[in-house]
Amino acid sequence: MKKYDICDLLMSNPYPGRGLITGLSEDGTGTVLLYFIMGRSINSRNRVFEKTADGIRTTAYDITKLADPSLIIYHPVRVWEGSIIATNGLQTDTILEYLQNGLDFREALYKWEFEPDPPIFTPRISGLIAPDGKYRLSILKTADFDASCCCRYFFEYSAPLPGVGHFISTYQTDGAPPPSFEGEPVMIDISVAGGLDGFAAAVWDALDSENKVSLYARKTDIATRESQEVIINMLGQ
Repeated sequence: MKKYDICDLLMSNPYPGRGLITGLSEDGTGTVLLYFIMGRSINSRNRVFEKTADGIRTTAYDITKLADPSLIIYHPVRVWEGSIIATNGLQTDTILEYLQNGLDFREALYKWEFEPDPPIFTPRISGLIAPDGKYRLSILKTADFDASCCCRYFFEYSAPLPGVGHFISTYQTDGAPPPSFEGEPVMIDISVAGGLDGFAAAVWDALDSENKVSLYARKTDIATRESQEVIINMLGQ
């Protein structure tokens, strides 16, 4: 399978929507997570990432401009006993609850479908990085915008490669409505000069300047579980 440069992919795509990268650091000692959100509406763009005790949450930058919070306010990332959960919606909390009760990532996502935002029916993308560095990705989406059918796709990476990650996004590109992501997660190179800060900055710069909202990156040492985090918000810079 061909390995792509994530920045090249993003610079040629005006609207991938929300994107998720999971992978292994170049030296093989740590996991890498990156999650970004984009928006076209005032409500979607009026957001920032904010640190929490176990990850991050989205919050309104200007509370007076907040309209419907149901699909835009959530915990994109939560960490529990070395497992890192990242999603584009409220399913983060469901996955956490299932893990805490000895249940499975896949089981948790059978509680959910795509988002109820016709005519787009935004896919739900989710990822889980295990303490040992193995990771899973999932996308829940309609069959060609048909709300009567939810297609659930799961991808498991049980032997991650150093310097390699996988990228999935909600949309294939811009459109009216934007088409859902297609195919398998894209294999990408995450051995970027400049460490986590450099990787996060490069991806942020590659996102469309009119539509990008926030970005979060995290590198976690597999042996010690010590982590480094980067948050970039368009608003408040």
